[in-house]
Amino acid sequence: METKIYNQDGGEIGTIMLNEKLFGIEPKPELVHQYVVNFLANRRQGTSSSKGRSDVRGGGAKPWRQKGTGRARAGTIRSPLWKGGGIIFGPKPRTYGGKFPKKMKRLALLSAFSDKAQHENLKIVDKFELAEVKTKNMATILDKLGLQKKKCLILDEGENRNLILSVRNIQKAKYSRAPLANTYDIINADVLVMTKAALKKAEEVFVK
Repeated sequence: METKIYNQDGGEIGTIMLNEKLFGIEPKPELVHQYVVNFLANRRQGTSSSKGRSDVRGGGAKPWRQKGTGRARAGTIRSPLWKGGGIIFGPKPRTYGGKFPKKMKRLALLSAFSDKAQHENLKIVDKFELAEVKTKNMATILDKLGLQKKKCLILDEGENRNLILSVRNIQKAKYSRAPLANTYDIINADVLVMTKAALKKAEEVFVK
């Protein structure tokens, strides 16, 4: 599979062959869905908690005697039926996520890469060179690449501090190093933007 390469000014400077093992497999949407569900579940804190009738304070004495008052019998003011009483089946701290097999995780990632390439939502940029940390300059670069109104994930390799700091205040742009890319971020973006260095590193890490 062949695709165009652009410079950061939006000009086309050539073409490059994409690795079929990374960008040419048949996407598996069902597997990607499983991964995303697991990924989002693992992001949940699971710290919600409530007190049951044995946890709330008070309730040692019987509110009134058993018989003769004309009212319904009551054993404790901490009954779930009373204001200030315990909560019935309330939330408790728990883990929502779970493990996801490595082979399935890798296949989901390859499916995400391939889906972006096959639907022409992959843009390869030679490199990003910013002389200073300036959000406006990065926004101009994205505008020249035709990405100003699209949610994009930018993958690069190596320490590119100016790029990282210039991207972080752009609402629809997100930066990540290529080896740390995950399926959720890729499919959540409208366009995947990769530098040549990121492309090479992704092939080294994800293609076996």
